[in-house]
Amino acid sequence: MSPVSSNKHPHLSVSVVVYHPDPALLARTLASLARAASSETLSGREVHLLIVDNDGLPDVGASVDELSRAGISHTVLRGHGNVGYGRGHNLAIAQASSRYHLILNPDVDIEPSALLKALEFMDAHPDAGLLTPAIVDDSGQLQYLCRQFPTLIDLFVRGFLPRAARRPFESRLARYEMRAQINERDTLWDPPIVSGCFMLFRTDVLKKLAGFDARYFLYFEDYDLSLRTHEVARVVYAPAVRVLHHGGGASRKGMAHIRMFAASAFKFYNRFGWKWL
Repeated sequence: MSPVSSNKHPHLSVSVVVYHPDPALLARTLASLARAASSETLSGREVHLLIVDNDGLPDVGASVDELSRAGISHTVLRGHGNVGYGRGHNLAIAQASSRYHLILNPDVDIEPSALLKALEFMDAHPDAGLLTPAIVDDSGQLQYLCRQFPTLIDLFVRGFLPRAARRPFESRLARYEMRAQINERDTLWDPPIVSGCFMLFRTDVLKKLAGFDARYFLYFEDYDLSLRTHEVARVVYAPAVRVLHHGGGASRKGMAHIRMFAASAFKFYNRFGWKWL
């Protein structure tokens, strides 16, 4: 562990878990965080970043310097090995003493005003425990990452069929991806499941939930946490908050990821109930 700040109670803490990340994407993520979370942008709200090194953290010296110039302190947590995505974030969540905590992927660019808008929204809506933003892809198209509870067919079609083969299932996918409800204008309360690439929590809500379920090594940990959040607080999709996500699905990452996806799906359905059709 290598702390660089004595900041004990920041307004916002941010955790980023890395495992041999793309250095260029990670640098972009940290640069966007520096802009969006600077003391000037957030009107003096203190921010502390926790980088969780599951292995393969590249040299981030230039990014750390940029964060420091923006008034953002940081800690690197290392030496624990590859404990998985959820358990990695839990290491950071255990140390968080902030009002809000952001779970952030290392392949997400945050728009400069996004964090300010998100924090102002949460301040104005005390019943909101978890906020998810409008998430766009590299071409600027909205990604439909708020989801209904998935059936097995939904997961198979969405994750593994090529686009041309999905046409007979378009109405199913539209329902699953909440395309009729999600847009870039309207706030939507209580979507069942939201993406783990950007999850802004009230820290006390996140601690009440004990963070992610450590039984998921990778995949479905965000589905699980989303569903459990509804038991203690409201979830909100706030499209005024915008981020860019560069991520890809399990099927595009090889057989090892497909096996992890299947193992996590089995755990998820065993916990929340099997839904075939």
